[in-house]
Amino acid sequence: MPDSQQQPPRSPSGQTDTAALLLCGARLTDGRTVDVRLGGGRIEAVGTAGSLAAGASGALTARVDLDGYLLLPAPAEPHAHSDTALTGDGHGPHAYDERAIQRRATEAALLQLGHGATALRSHVRVGDVQGLDALTAVLEVRRSLRGLAELATVAMPRVLTGAAGADGLAMLRDALKMGASVVGGCPDADPDPTGYVEAVLELASEHGCPVDLHTDATDPARLARLAAMAGGLRPGVTLGPCGGLGRLPSEVTSRAADQLAAAGVTVVCLPQGGCGSTDRRGTAPVRLLRAAGVRIAAGSGALRDVSNPVGRGDPLEAAYLLASRYGLRPEEAYGTVSCAARAALGLPEVRVEAGFPAELLAVRGDRLAGVLSLAYSRIVIHRGRVVARTSAVREYCDSAADSGLELPRQGREEPS
Repeated sequence: MPDSQQQPPRSPSGQTDTAALLLCGARLTDGRTVDVRLGGGRIEAVGTAGSLAAGASGALTARVDLDGYLLLPAPAEPHAHSDTALTGDGHGPHAYDERAIQRRATEAALLQLGHGATALRSHVRVGDVQGLDALTAVLEVRRSLRGLAELATVAMPRVLTGAAGADGLAMLRDALKMGASVVGGCPDADPDPTGYVEAVLELASEHGCPVDLHTDATDPARLARLAAMAGGLRPGVTLGPCGGLGRLPSEVTSRAADQLAAAGVTVVCLPQGGCGSTDRRGTAPVRLLRAAGVRIAAGSGALRDVSNPVGRGDPLEAAYLLASRYGLRPEEAYGTVSCAARAALGLPEVRVEAGFPAELLAVRGDRLAGVLSLAYSRIVIHRGRVVARTSAVREYCDSAADSGLELPRQGREEPS
């Protein structure tokens, strides 16, 4: 089952929002300048600039001028850690009570939404001292974000095998009953990694939910067993960040890539940095995996916590790094954080075409390579409604440097 079901957008009063929204003068990646009409949470029509009017009901409520903006399918965040986000700043220990986690998780989700991620999947630890408190807090954040963004939760138990694993397994079952929509965890940290994976896959099959596991993938034999066990499981298995694959001999990595492709596993890489200890940093070999037919999505991972003291939670930065450091074309790189990331979350495909979900991101710029490099001003649309805006203005003192050259500038005017 998908992490979340697409429903018509609702207004703050809870009523279904069917009002039309007209996006005017947007540039598409193929170079066309178009108007886009949204209604009922979907794209109703795409036409040449100036050609579209009100929707079928005639109740056009708003226009957004996107002259100077590139319009894209909205990105998604397939690998977040909401419960530990923003704990790396400051001095002294951070509070981990429900209220503190809820506040930090909300701030992190809104930060990612502002960057354009209208759907997020968060890995949340369950068990040990915290029990289910962190999950309770993040599920409350999911409810509070309804109408702004979709937040799905992955329950992450520490141990699932042996005597100590009995409590973890019971906690995982309770987490699914509470509302966690994905089964996850880190088999590499269990004394019996194979038994851990068996337990996760069995529970996921029982509940009909996806699986999303952490692994550094430094043990090719273990990875091969995992791929063989995961093959054919529906609705699907995701692995990440798999940074260890990049440190293995090329022939070993190629064999592992073929096994992952045959199993239909999706790999979520983290080009901004891992979400574990600093000695396990590195990004999966995305070009080799893609060449083998492995589905690749990209996420942000840790966001200013003990694993990574910095982090922007910005999907476009992940795409930028894949293009600048790992040789993907800008279109391929953006696809890993948009179409591929949404597919990894079990969400419908988005295209800027009639009939597709109105999950869109407008970024100031006219070429994808440019917006991946300097993506400052953004307008985020979720379910046909503008849910976030970021405006940036760059100014220079008087100078003759641009005299007569008509150099591009950021304007002061915001879209209407």
